[in-house]
Amino acid sequence: MRTRPLSVVLVSVLLVASGAGIGAVGASLSGADAALGATGGAPAQAASNIGGSPDLEVYAPNPNLVPGQTNRISLQIANDGNFRFGNAANSELVTTARNVRADVEASGPLSVESGEQSIGSVTTNGPGELPVRLNVPEGVDPGMYSLDLDLTYAYISSGESRTVTVSRDIEVRVRDDARFRIVDVESDAQVGDTGIVKATIENVGAEPARDADVTLETRSASVTVSDGQSDTVRIEELDPGEMATVAYDVGVAADLPVQQYTLAGSVQFEDPDGIVRTDEELSLGILPLAEEEFAFSDVESTLRVAEDGELVGTVRNDGPVPARSVVVRYAGEDSNVLPSERSAAVGTLEPDESAEFSLPIAIGGGAEAGLRSLDMAVQYRNDDGEARSFEELAVTAAVAPERDRFDVAVQNRTIQSGGTRTVDVAVTNNLNETASDVEGRLFADNPLDTGNTDTGYVQSLGPGETTTMTFELTTTASATAGSTYPVSFDFRYDDADGDSQLTDTYRVPIDVSESEGGGLPLPVIVIVLLVVTTGALVVYRRRQ
Repeated sequence: MRTRPLSVVLVSVLLVASGAGIGAVGASLSGADAALGATGGAPAQAASNIGGSPDLEVYAPNPNLVPGQTNRISLQIANDGNFRFGNAANSELVTTARNVRADVEASGPLSVESGEQSIGSVTTNGPGELPVRLNVPEGVDPGMYSLDLDLTYAYISSGESRTVTVSRDIEVRVRDDARFRIVDVESDAQVGDTGIVKATIENVGAEPARDADVTLETRSASVTVSDGQSDTVRIEELDPGEMATVAYDVGVAADLPVQQYTLAGSVQFEDPDGIVRTDEELSLGILPLAEEEFAFSDVESTLRVAEDGELVGTVRNDGPVPARSVVVRYAGEDSNVLPSERSAAVGTLEPDESAEFSLPIAIGGGAEAGLRSLDMAVQYRNDDGEARSFEELAVTAAVAPERDRFDVAVQNRTIQSGGTRTVDVAVTNNLNETASDVEGRLFADNPLDTGNTDTGYVQSLGPGETTTMTFELTTTASATAGSTYPVSFDFRYDDADGDSQLTDTYRVPIDVSESEGGGLPLPVIVIVLLVVTTGALVVYRRRQ
């Protein structure tokens, strides 16, 4: 009977002892949970029962540096992790390096341009990337150089949060490959045109370059290289310290300011081991010449409605280069402006040189007189013989009103009633050109009439020249003395181009005067003649 109560006592003691142990474990887990904070780790029991730490190493996948520029390299921060005890499934809790910060320093002539950087957490599953900018002076000796890194990070082990700083170093290499630099640029490229850009390139590296493809590339829609975005020229071999010149056809769009435009360059080459390498750090600036322009001055015209005329003036080359085979051209589309020849050649114009031009232009009969704006263009060829055009020109020309092509003046415009006479007519050429085969014709209506000579002719009549044509004019008995009657003239002629032209009709007044000399009027004379003739006939018959 006593044995059973003793067993009960022993079990109760064990339960009390077990309860105390469980409480202690719970307290420890609560502390670990607090240490994890927002990390979102495994259950508190797992965090307190595992131990370990991160193990960071630094690698440089591409440690090559180029002298004379700021190099951008990417370092890798890898974490090998050091797991010591506990559940391996939760090992990442203690092997992850949290909030990794890196401070990099360089030795020797190299200097670090980038400052301290944070790259976040680094796990054992993948490395973190650390970009570094290194200044490498020109002329630095090829070889290996060291970078020193201080890596500061936090981690958790056995439920405790810890922060440590470790030092690492990594070697980078300044290569002795061929390297290139543009040492001189010559350009005659022009705004609104093309030109040749010559770039002299030097191998400033320590090794020769074979089959060096030098590429110039534009990144602007306003500049072209060989009518495109880029062009490549090959240099067979370029030894250290050797220079070579490459040339490209570069165009610059019109209406751009005169300023520096940048072209990017690169060289792809083979090193002595036959390995293809690329130097992409070249660039050059071109300053184009100003755009070719022309100006007109001293413009005058002899333009007149319904006549041929001339537009004369002076054209000047305001551009920076010679313009060859210069032609002044009418570029308008006005249906009333009819150029006999659309262009006039003036030859080659050096910069600031001028030349006179004369452009024959006819004005249609439907045009209005007054000032008229005429669109003009200048065509020319550049030094390469390529045709170019400058069309931003307009001139103001005066157009005179329409006038009679010939002046007609009757020298004596009086004729006796019932009489016949010759009429001398002075004909003057009002045109600005010679009229050939000029034929004048006289027209008259009752009581006036034309006689045997109703046409006049002259072989040619120069501008402003006058000739006299003679016509015959008669009047009938019905013409009333003291009255004025019209007669008309028109003229057919050939113009300077050989085209036949017919003028409008010219009306001229003719005055009818009394018949002179006291003679009987014509009707009376006719009656008398009839009476005399009849009497004579009667006498003749009686004698028979």
